[in-house]
Parts: sequence; structure tokens; C-alpha cells
Amino acid sequence: MNEITIKTEFIKLQQLLKLAGIVPQGSDAKLYIKNGEVKVNGIVVTERGKKIYSGDIVTIQNIGELKVAQKQ
Repeated sequence: MNEITIKTEFIKLQQLLKLAGIVPQGSDAKLYIKNGEVKVNGIVVTERGKKIYSGDIVTIQNIGELKVAQKQ
């Protein structure tokens, strides 16, 4: 599981996938999310704008998991 550190209170799911290097651009993230290949804390999410907070676990099908942490 990789840990991704954010500087703000939250990050949108689409932006997180780009920050983590999972996708090169937002349109690619949209496909993963729309196809139901992304879970947040074990629940399939289909909203690209879903707010992801420190402590959330994001799972991308066939890729892996990301744990979100907030920079102190």
C-alpha cells in the first residue's frame, strides 16, 4: 500500500489518481471511476469529485491501494 500525502483538508478523487501517478490526466481517471474500478474505504465510488480525506483508503482494481495522509 502506497501512502500519498496531501497538503489540504481533502483532495478530489480524480486529482488523487493524478497525484499518485495512476493516470496521466483527468480524463483517464474519469474512466476508472465511471467503470466502478475505484473503491474508497471498501465502497465503489462513481463520482470523480468525491472528497478524499486523510485516513481514507483508495483501492484501484488491478493496481493497488493508496492510503491518504495529511501533511502536518
